[in-house]
Amino acid sequence: MRIIKLLILLFFIILPFQSLKSEIIIMSSCDDKQDEFLKNEYILNLNELIMTRNYVYKETTYQKYRLTDLSIKKSNSYVRNIYEEDGKILTHKHGYPQFYTQILFEKGKQEIYIKTVLNDEEGISKISSCKKIEKYDNES
Repeated sequence: MRIIKLLILLFFIILPFQSLKSEIIIMSSCDDKQDEFLKNEYILNLNELIMTRNYVYKETTYQKYRLTDLSIKKSNSYVRNIYEEDGKILTHKHGYPQFYTQILFEKGKQEIYIKTVLNDEEGISKISSCKKIEKYDNES
């Protein structure tokens, strides 16, 4: 009984002094094979496991999409859940079990890929390359 009390006491003493680490990767000035952007950045928060993409279309790209979809905005932002697997960072699957897509990042690399799976056949294509990568390790 005395050992258990000692362990509990140590647990409550040591717990507040442990530091929490979080890693944030900001990939900015990203080009795109199809579209032109004034701003195109990806923020990967590996502590909260979310990816935020912020982008602003150039006028020509904005007008191209605006012709077919009136809900298109010139600047936008969206958030996706992410996870790490084998040193790669992937967004959660978007689509159906037989056909889905994911955005794929590799730590320390400038390229961004799209992973497409159709009936267990996998394809990976480069969709963007970023000029600037910043990595922040926060300790609290």
